[in-house]
Amino acid sequence: MLFNSIDFAIFLPIVFFLYWFATNKNLKTQNVLLLLTSYFFYSCWDWRFLFLLMFSTLLDYFTGLKMQEARQSSEKRFWFWLSVLVNLGFLGVFKYYNFFIESFAQAVSYAGVRVDPWTLSVILPVGISFYTFHGLSYVIDIYKGRINAERNFVDYAVFVSFFPLLVAGPIERATHLLPQIKRERVFDYTKAVDGLRQILWGLFKKIVIADNCAEYANQIFNNSEHLSGSILVLGALFFTFQIYGDFSGYSDIALGTARLFGMELLRNFSFPYFSRDIAEFWRRWHISLSTWFKDYLYIPLGGNKGGSWMRIRNTFIIFLVSGFWHGANWTFIFWGLLNAIFIMPSIIMQTNRNNLETVAQGKLFPTVKEFFQMVITFGLTVFAWIFFRSENISHAFQYIQHMFQDPETFLMLDIYWKYKIVILLLAVFISVEWLGREGQYALSSFGLKWKRPWRFAMYYAIILAICMFGGKEQQFIYFQF
Repeated sequence: MLFNSIDFAIFLPIVFFLYWFATNKNLKTQNVLLLLTSYFFYSCWDWRFLFLLMFSTLLDYFTGLKMQEARQSSEKRFWFWLSVLVNLGFLGVFKYYNFFIESFAQAVSYAGVRVDPWTLSVILPVGISFYTFHGLSYVIDIYKGRINAERNFVDYAVFVSFFPLLVAGPIERATHLLPQIKRERVFDYTKAVDGLRQILWGLFKKIVIADNCAEYANQIFNNSEHLSGSILVLGALFFTFQIYGDFSGYSDIALGTARLFGMELLRNFSFPYFSRDIAEFWRRWHISLSTWFKDYLYIPLGGNKGGSWMRIRNTFIIFLVSGFWHGANWTFIFWGLLNAIFIMPSIIMQTNRNNLETVAQGKLFPTVKEFFQMVITFGLTVFAWIFFRSENISHAFQYIQHMFQDPETFLMLDIYWKYKIVILLLAVFISVEWLGREGQYALSSFGLKWKRPWRFAMYYAIILAICMFGGKEQQFIYFQF
C-alpha cells in the first residue's frame, strides 16, 4: 500500500476513526489496533513476508527478555549474538547473497576459473533493512544496559511494525518510541493539523516533484549515450531532486501520519541541499540512519578518540557500510566511498562541526561565501548521485564522460519544452523550502502568519498542483532498500 495511493487515502481515515473513537481511548486497545492495522498494511505488499516480520519481532522480543534475565555475562552474550546473527543472516540471504556469489564468480573468472554461481530467485522483502535495524538497536541497547527489555509483546511489536515507518523509516530507537507507545495518548487538535500539513507537503514532494523528475531522469539515464551534455546534466539534477522529494516526502508523510495518532517520530531530513559542506549535508540527510551508524558502529569503533588515523579509518568504514546498506551493487559502495573522500578534508582539519546552525538564520539571503559553499556542496552531491542512480560503475563513468565531452553542446542548454514545466515546479519548490528552512519541514513555518484566506489559498494551490501535475505513480525509491 503506497502513501500516494487511493488505498491509503481510504485506509488512513478508517484507522484514525477507529483509533480515537471506537477504542474508547483505551491504551491497550489502541495498541492492539495499531499492531493489527500495521500487519494489514504490510501484508498488502506480499502477505508471505509478514511471517518474516513476525519472526524477526518474536526473535528480538524473546532474546531481549533472555538477556534481561541472564545471570552470567556469557549467557547474556549468547542471546545477544543469536539475535544479531539471525537478523543479519536474513538480511544477508535476501539482500546480499546473490551479490556476493556473483562477485565471487566474476573475481575467480579473471584467474581463468569458470564458476556457475547458484543464485536465489527471491523478492527482497520490502522494508527489511529498516525493521531489522529497529530490532538491532533494541537488542544492542539492552545488551549495553541502556534500556530494560520490554515485557509487553504488543507494545514491542508496535515499536517494530508501526505502519507509518515500517517500510522506509525513519529508523526508530526503542528509547524514543517505546515510551510513547506505553504512554496514554490524548488527541491534540493542533498537532493533528500540523500532521495533516506535513502530509500535504510530503505528497507534493512525492507526487509533483519526485514523480515528475523520475520520469525524465529515467529517460535520460536509460539513453545517456545518445544525449547531449546539457541534457545529461539535467538528468543528474532531476535524479537529485527525485531522490530527495521521494525519500523526504515519504518521511514527511510518515511523521505527519504518526502525529495524527499522538506520536512523534525521529526527524529524518533537515533541508540537506542547503548545506555548506558535506559534513553538514550528512547531518541533514537521512538523519535516522546517519545517527544509527554513529551510535552503533562509529563510536564502538573508537569514534574520534584515536587521533587522525582513527577518525579517517572509522569515517571510511561508516560510509562504505552506509553505501552497502543501500543495496547489493558496487555503485552504492562507490557512492559511499565518494562521500567519504568528499568529507575527508573536514575530518582531517576537524572542521566537520563548523556549520551546525541553519544557513542564513534569520535572514532572507545567504552571504556570498555561504552561497558558493552551498553551490559547491550541492555540485559534489549531484556528482555522487550519478553513481547511486547508474546501473553499474561503467555506466556511471560513461555518463560522466558524455556529460563533459561536448563543451559547446553543454553550454547551449538544449532543453526540451517538456522539461521546462518540471524546472518551473522545481523553482517554486526550492523557494518554499528555502523560506521554510528554519522549521521542522517547509510548511511548518511558511505561511503560518498569513491571514486565514491566504493560508488556505496556498493549501488549495498545493492540492491543485498535486492533481494537475501529478506524474506517473512511482514506487518510493527506498522501498528497495
